Amino acid sequence: MAKYILECCVDSVESALAAAEGGADRLELCSALIIGGISPGLALFEQVSACCALPIRVLLRPRFGDFLYTDYEFQILKREVAIFREAGAEGVVIGCLDADGCLHMEQMKGLMAEAGDMKVTLHRAFDVCANPIETYRLAGELGIDTILTSGQKKECLMGMPLLKELGKMQKEEMPRIMAGAGVTPDVIRQFCKQTDITSYHLSAKKVMDSGMLYRKEDVPMGLPVMDEYSIFMTDSEVVAEAKKVLLEHEKVEKS
Repeated sequence: MAKYILECCVDSVESALAAAEGGADRLELCSALIIGGISPGLALFEQVSACCALPIRVLLRPRFGDFLYTDYEFQILKREVAIFREAGAEGVVIGCLDADGCLHMEQMKGLMAEAGDMKVTLHRAFDVCANPIETYRLAGELGIDTILTSGQKKECLMGMPLLKELGKMQKEEMPRIMAGAGVTPDVIRQFCKQTDITSYHLSAKKVMDSGMLYRKEDVPMGLPVMDEYSIFMTDSEVVAEAKKVLLEHEKVEKS
């Protein structure tokens, strides 16, 4: 595995292509990124796969909100793991907690078994768990490949103390720590100087105006605070700058 990984979270074919153009190493594919991401449809995965050669890890989350899942929701997650394994995804991005904020080991073992040979990322359910150090250990026991985390804070810069601690715990047989939430090229630069973190997750979003000429105002389709005529899309230039930071740091390390 490459020492430095830049993963871009996308929810459209256009964003996937922009991430690839900017030099991302991998995609996390979801839908509804504006609410934190939920499971994408198979058609979106197929279209992104057809248009983009980057490895894809698919975020699986049946709904917005917490990570305490009913048995119905768990069965949906388990089926989705199978669907995307069969479709050829490199990996899945999952996470289930119990009511006390611990990893729901029974559900996680079921999803891991369904994943088979796929890579598995534990998503930011980790950031709302009760004991991150114990959860990291349990994730290692499960065979999880990567943990996406902000260090249990709103943004990863605020969570740097925990991320530093987790970064030092990384070993070959333990999950790789991937910093996420508020990641920018400058944030990556700071992390490279101050931590052992080598994997970064960003959306690099820019807001674009819709191409609609006729606009019906005051008819919201979702949350009233959201503009129906704004489109969020990955900015390839931001991705390219983030990649440049990682390449420069890697070059310095080798010299």
